[in-house]
Amino acid sequence: MLKITFMGAGSTVFARNVLGDCMCSEVLREAELALYDIDPVRLQESEIILRALNHNINEDRAVIHTYCGVENRKEALRGATFVVNAIQVGLYEPCTVIDFEVPKKYGLRQTIADTLGIGGIMRALRTIPVLQDFANDMEEVCPDAWFLNYTNPMAMLSGYMQRYTGVKTLGLCHSVQVCSEHLLKALNMEDKLEGRRELIAGINHMGWLLEITDKDGNDLYPEIRIRAAKKNETEKHRDMVRYEYIKHLGYYCTESSEHNAEYNPLFIKNKYPELIDKFNIPLDEYPRRCVKQINGWKEEKDRILANGEITHKRSREYASHIMEAMITGKPYKIGGNVLNTGLIDNLPADACVEVPCMIDSYGVNPCHVGRLPVQLAAMNMTNINAQLMTIEAAYTRKKEDIYRAAMLDPHTAAELSIDDIVAMCDELIEAHGEYMAMYK
Repeated sequence: MLKITFMGAGSTVFARNVLGDCMCSEVLREAELALYDIDPVRLQESEIILRALNHNINEDRAVIHTYCGVENRKEALRGATFVVNAIQVGLYEPCTVIDFEVPKKYGLRQTIADTLGIGGIMRALRTIPVLQDFANDMEEVCPDAWFLNYTNPMAMLSGYMQRYTGVKTLGLCHSVQVCSEHLLKALNMEDKLEGRRELIAGINHMGWLLEITDKDGNDLYPEIRIRAAKKNETEKHRDMVRYEYIKHLGYYCTESSEHNAEYNPLFIKNKYPELIDKFNIPLDEYPRRCVKQINGWKEEKDRILANGEITHKRSREYASHIMEAMITGKPYKIGGNVLNTGLIDNLPADACVEVPCMIDSYGVNPCHVGRLPVQLAAMNMTNINAQLMTIEAAYTRKKEDIYRAAMLDPHTAAELSIDDIVAMCDELIEAHGEYMAMYK
């Protein structure tokens, strides 16, 4: 029987989306679904909801098992064909709160802090040791399984798995498949959506919409550049940073403005606090989202558990389509995060890059993109430098490598001195306690 193991199944909403998608697939709907988490309460809630979903939309075809705790992890993975990863080590409390509050003491402000910046670095460093444990188990009990990683920081986690383990790893994000659609709708160019063609490549959360044409092959960028510049000049909106990218770099970026505002030293600056308002940058956005999601989930959970009424329509997440393509051999195109094996010529081979990939029964077949425009490769490199150094720190387990990763982060280095960076890192490591006790 096909087995799909979901690591971090206590992330109920996301588990419901991915596994609900599997239940909507004739190829996957009779699979064994192994739900794994270290939190018994969250795991039980997910089990109840997924069993209700399996009954309501899938006639109970899927076989659902749960596995709780580190001692049961190997059994959850045993014989898996696909392993979906959605863990969050340290959760919102205590770790996300620490990632925001400690840097604030040093004058370092963040928006999301899950991909880059000091928050992204810390998240990677406490997650990678757990992924290494996953990899050790997988190499023993499901050596042929594909590891589909959804956890951030995507490039750091996927890049570590791809370089330092024997696990077949593919990083997946939501931003590629909605990038051009979001842009065209925001610029009132909905009539260009149907039949459009595009090319996106770069790194996760900073992939570039390199080409976009309408159904007749006409380049849409000249009109996009005009409309984006006008919109930034005449109204305040949530995507001002990325429109500023279009103005100065020439191209649109895959991930949101609140994310990209902290991936560079250009927008969040103590010396120019007026930029926060000018570009409508939502500082401390992720903690607000977490609190809202936690409260919203409590209400939704009570409603579902009270009446059992839950349904699902297949989402745009890549995971179920990837599984289908690998099983059936019918090709499916995605934007995937893979090691740069000559795919983007002017980015380093060690980097985890986001490029078009064809999926079929032979696995993941990434496409050669060539050279990025110099300014785009340079922007990517400012992030890759910190990513690679963070991966190195996770591998060596040395504090001095953590300091170096923070020193190479563009936003952190622009705001803090080396002494403050070292002091901040030490305070973060101590505050995270057992989550980062392995770093000496």
